[in-house]
Amino acid sequence: MPDLQMDKAGFLLDGQPFRFLSGGLHYFRVHPEQWQDRLRKARLMGLNTVETYVPWNLHQPRPDRFVLDGGLDLPRFLDLAAAEGLHVLLRPGPYICAEWEGGGLPSWLLAEPDIQLRSRDPRFLAAVDDFFDRLLTPLRPYLASQGGPILAVQVENEYGAYGDDTAYLEHIAGSLRACGVDVPLFTCDQPVDLEPGALPGVLATANFGSRGAHHLTSLRSQRPEGPLMTTEFWIGWFDRWGAHHVVRDPDHAAQELDEVLATGASVNFYMFHGGTNFGFTNGANDKHTYRPTVTSYDYDAPLDEAGDPTAKYTAFRDVIAKYAPVPSEPVPAAGPKLSAPTVALTDSADLLSTADALTARIDSRRPLTMEELEQDFGFVLYETTLPLRGPTLLEVEHVRDRAQVFVDGQPVGVLERESHEHSLAFTAPRAGSRLSILVENQGRVNYGQGIHDRKGLLGAVLLDGVEPTAWTNRPLPLTTLEDIPFAATTTTPVGPTFHRGTFEVAKPADTYLHLDGWTKGNAWVNGFPLGRYWSRGPQRSLYVPAPVLRAGTNEIVVLELHAGPRTRTVDFLDTPDLGPTEE
Repeated sequence: MPDLQMDKAGFLLDGQPFRFLSGGLHYFRVHPEQWQDRLRKARLMGLNTVETYVPWNLHQPRPDRFVLDGGLDLPRFLDLAAAEGLHVLLRPGPYICAEWEGGGLPSWLLAEPDIQLRSRDPRFLAAVDDFFDRLLTPLRPYLASQGGPILAVQVENEYGAYGDDTAYLEHIAGSLRACGVDVPLFTCDQPVDLEPGALPGVLATANFGSRGAHHLTSLRSQRPEGPLMTTEFWIGWFDRWGAHHVVRDPDHAAQELDEVLATGASVNFYMFHGGTNFGFTNGANDKHTYRPTVTSYDYDAPLDEAGDPTAKYTAFRDVIAKYAPVPSEPVPAAGPKLSAPTVALTDSADLLSTADALTARIDSRRPLTMEELEQDFGFVLYETTLPLRGPTLLEVEHVRDRAQVFVDGQPVGVLERESHEHSLAFTAPRAGSRLSILVENQGRVNYGQGIHDRKGLLGAVLLDGVEPTAWTNRPLPLTTLEDIPFAATTTTPVGPTFHRGTFEVAKPADTYLHLDGWTKGNAWVNGFPLGRYWSRGPQRSLYVPAPVLRAGTNEIVVLELHAGPRTRTVDFLDTPDLGPTEE
């Protein structure tokens, strides 16, 4: 059984000096049929370990429901890692950041109006303890103490950037131990946050992307003894809507890696392979302005979004070879790609008029939040009646996150949280007109105090200074598209509309959906949620994993929130477009 220990200088594995050469690989951001391929490529780059977070919000979507199969079959992922001879660093949170929706914290926690997340709030700690018990009980055989691949487990995540309550961290560590985790524990923080995020008796590690030798010297000054390790060596970065695609020069990143390894430190690349924020799972940041993350989590990593080795893969492999044995097998070739240009979307269904077919209506005296509706992701359609004809002023205290406003089905404007918009003037054509407000959750905030991020229309909603007291709420999580009443149409719809088409595939392979001329929305292939698109960029294509496709006829569905091109066509091409990079 592998036995990881620590002495004054570093790690020992089965009594021999050991260095983690690890890379981030989030199983929940990769199609499960591609896990084995990505793990094999980690080994071939010279890694001996992979690291993964665990997204609480996906594994426990409701307090009484726990999921550990399909794309969330973590035991299978661990089996595949072990089969490749890879160790595992497990980071179960409960908070993970990760540019992931809500930092991985389940939305149902926020149904409690005054709950304090990442604190000793008894309601939060009870939920954490329950989650750890459900997660870690089936994972016990995978601990190194039981002969499994998990060598170490992280306590919380970058807590020093959030708080300084050591007793809270002690509870998290104690909960892990109570659930049978008997392998070494560690914390990770940025160097300036090391002390408030540290826990006595637990290994402290540092996160950084440059000046590695400097930061490790600082870590050593604060921790004179024990292993040196960077749990997040940032070799790329994530993108947000409306900005540039972020890249980092491979040679410069390799030079930084060389400097870190020259110190004798252990390293975990963040990321080795980023993957994709499929569906509605991207997070957001809010430092006085809300900024949602894009669908792609390519991260400019050694393996790109499709799992193909990049120049950074080869550069890192060469550096690793200076310090440790690297497999003699060649760098893997890029996988096959397919093209299916000009796919026509011939069938359509207007969202507003078909909402009743998709969801049950819930009546209330005020708009209910997504959390009150027991909804994690997607949209909510709010409706009420306008009392008077003529000029009308709509005021919303908090829009979370983007509200499209309609009167009798006709669009009259948009309110965006990102632009700090709260009011909209329009003209009601008659007394009794229907006011419809379609609100999109663009991703719960994943970092900082903003994680208490409830969705929908929050606070007071006024019409000419008066609060309406009769609302209907229709939750639209769009977890299934089976009930959408598609019909053939030749007209160009106005407003949110589902569009459907089919295309033929001879042999499935990875491809990229390009939506040139479309404005904003979501896309599915064969019912699999590819994610969001938005013409503001930078991302201009969506990755389609080969296992999503099938030989023969395939279905594409696009939900366009505004107006698509007059021709209503999309393209599947063999190359991605993640947008322009900053000069």
